[in-house]
Amino acid sequence: MVDQRPPLSSVSDFVTWEPVLRLMLADDAERRAARTARLAGRVGRYGTSLAHRGRMSSTARTAVEDIQRALARGGVQEIAFRAEVHPDGRAALGLVWPTPVVEPASGYPDLGVLVLADGVLPEPWRRRPDPTIRAVPAPSADPELLERTLRERLPDSVGATEEEIAAAEARLGVTLSDEIKVLYRVTRVYAGEDFDFEEADRAGEAIGCEASGLEHLRSVDGTVRHPGWDLGAKRAVGGEPDAAVQSLAGSPGWIAFGSNGGDEFAVDLTPGPAGHFGQVILIDHEQSLGAELVADSLTDFVLGRMREERREHRGEDLPVVAGVGAGRLETIQAAAHPDLEVLTIGPGHGAPFSLAPLTDLPRLRTLTALPGTLADPLEVAGLSGLEFLELGAREWRLLLDAEAVPRSLKAAAVKVRDQDHLPVVAIANEILDLWDRPRIVQTLLSGDLGPAA
Repeated sequence: MVDQRPPLSSVSDFVTWEPVLRLMLADDAERRAARTARLAGRVGRYGTSLAHRGRMSSTARTAVEDIQRALARGGVQEIAFRAEVHPDGRAALGLVWPTPVVEPASGYPDLGVLVLADGVLPEPWRRRPDPTIRAVPAPSADPELLERTLRERLPDSVGATEEEIAAAEARLGVTLSDEIKVLYRVTRVYAGEDFDFEEADRAGEAIGCEASGLEHLRSVDGTVRHPGWDLGAKRAVGGEPDAAVQSLAGSPGWIAFGSNGGDEFAVDLTPGPAGHFGQVILIDHEQSLGAELVADSLTDFVLGRMREERREHRGEDLPVVAGVGAGRLETIQAAAHPDLEVLTIGPGHGAPFSLAPLTDLPRLRTLTALPGTLADPLEVAGLSGLEFLELGAREWRLLLDAEAVPRSLKAAAVKVRDQDHLPVVAIANEILDLWDRPRIVQTLLSGDLGPAA
């Protein structure tokens, strides 16, 4: 269990938040219509998520800055809040304090994603490479040509010893390709205390990228590329039978040896079915999954013989990922493919959707359904392979009361939309209790903002 930071008394006062609530109620249509207004937002040490129109008043700006200074003094990164304001001015405010078991969501009204075990990641970021025992170097791989080329370009360079290369292999736990061994026999690029900027620049020009020293070779760790459950659970990667590069977030056989200043180049020792051992791939820093083939061999890479065709990233469409509802597929049956991994359900034009067609799908791992879109939320219990579930508060209430929450889950989210905000924390804590996780701390405050104008 992880200890939670105690609430900060300096911001646990309704008066502190009153200017912020008034700012967000400036266009007070709900209360003027004799309905309860529901507000949600976040204030962080370096920014805010506040729904309001027009410029922020000086009073509200001062209140926000005071809250931000209090968070900084207390070492708190961010605080979320939810409020209900009745037409007569009575207001209930809930301050939701940060906890390691909740990852922030991309939509500010939402509580965030409940992480139900330490260190768990969505399946694409856990995926390991398929065996590649039959993979061979490309016909263009020519260690002798590569060595001659590099020695011509780097006549005075000092290379690594066989013992140092063997030590790098032992550290990485892989057998390096003959080409990458040749590269480091010609030049170590730089080494520890003997770092030489000019030597590194010359090596980079000769190789074709900002090259790493032998001791800095590393495998690409897919967990580092994880964007968080809110985005990651809804992503998928394809597994085309003709792929040259395996659909992974990272691999022990992706050995990063250089960069273009942002993206990484790696020799691929675990290629796809149509790839070659030791091919060169690009890991895009703006992408969290997959890699792109840029050269069939390191020889090609150094000689500038790059792949001109670029394969588009695939996998985020049918049949692996699907959406049902207005503007997307019309029925659950249309999405129910054996390869389906991720399904998003939104409002449709007719009756709410039944999940019955999904029951026997072997790969379905993510289900997100907006509030009110499910005919029978208890049908979720029949989806035995779910690892991420996102539902509205009412749907979660039904699952909890029926003791039907799938125990296969690794993460979960409660969508609020137009439902009451304040009960969401209580529902989230019930979900966390099922996995014996630390509870979310919510400070409840009350005040009076006066009747609607």
